[in-house]
Amino acid sequence: PSAPVPCLQNDSWGKQYSHALFKAMSHMLCIGYGQQAPEGMTDVWLTMLSMIVGATCYAMFIGHATALIQSLDSSRRQYQEKYKQVEQYMSFHKLPGDTRQRIHEYYEHRYQGKMFDEENILGELSEPLKEEIINFNCRNLVANMPLFANADPNFVTAMLTKLRFEVFQPGDFIIREGTVGKKMYFIQHGVVSILTKGNKETKLSDGSYFGEICLLTRGRRTASVRADTYCRLYSLSVDNFNEVLEEYPMMRRAFETVAMDRLDRIGEE
Repeated sequence: PSAPVPCLQNDSWGKQYSHALFKAMSHMLCIGYGQQAPEGMTDVWLTMLSMIVGATCYAMFIGHATALIQSLDSSRRQYQEKYKQVEQYMSFHKLPGDTRQRIHEYYEHRYQGKMFDEENILGELSEPLKEEIINFNCRNLVANMPLFANADPNFVTAMLTKLRFEVFQPGDFIIREGTVGKKMYFIQHGVVSILTKGNKETKLSDGSYFGEICLLTRGRRTASVRADTYCRLYSLSVDNFNEVLEEYPMMRRAFETVAMDRLDRIGEE
């Protein structure tokens, strides 16, 4: 038997309205017929209409709530979706466990849980804004590097806009001796070892650069460079290197001075 309908005729307006609202909400949010089953055909059709409207509102609420939660940290969601593809790729190719772990650690250090389409974002900005952002992002590199600290600000900006961010793991060979050099590197953070034929190691850390000898001589690498720690580097291609130094010949001489000194030390070994 259905529950008795309370008599509200002599009650206050607040109590009448509260009961009516409760019954309407029980129809719409519980997606049912509420406390009392409909009796006549009019009640049946009104109840069905109420349930349809309630189901629609409920679905819209869930959809908007889900979209809101996802939009709160879209960059992290994008990273998670990307890494799921990476995991499926590793599983499909049946990569060994240690390789999978290195790939996982690379993604963690490279993206730090967030992924942006940085090239597209910067490409949509005006040149002044793009240069301002790049100078801000590379401020630690500029502050730690004597080459940039005393250079023409226009040269620094021209150089920074052409750099590409890269991450290397401990033990990675960033440069191998005897290969054709197409890049030089600036160390934002980390330690690398320059390995020469005499098995002598030279350490370079934050604020240093390497690989410029090949770009100046257009020859092959004269030494190998290995990452000793996780290294956050900025690379500069040979074409961009020559393009910038054509406009700033004094800076080419600065690179040549360091390169000659390194070549002399390699020759002594």
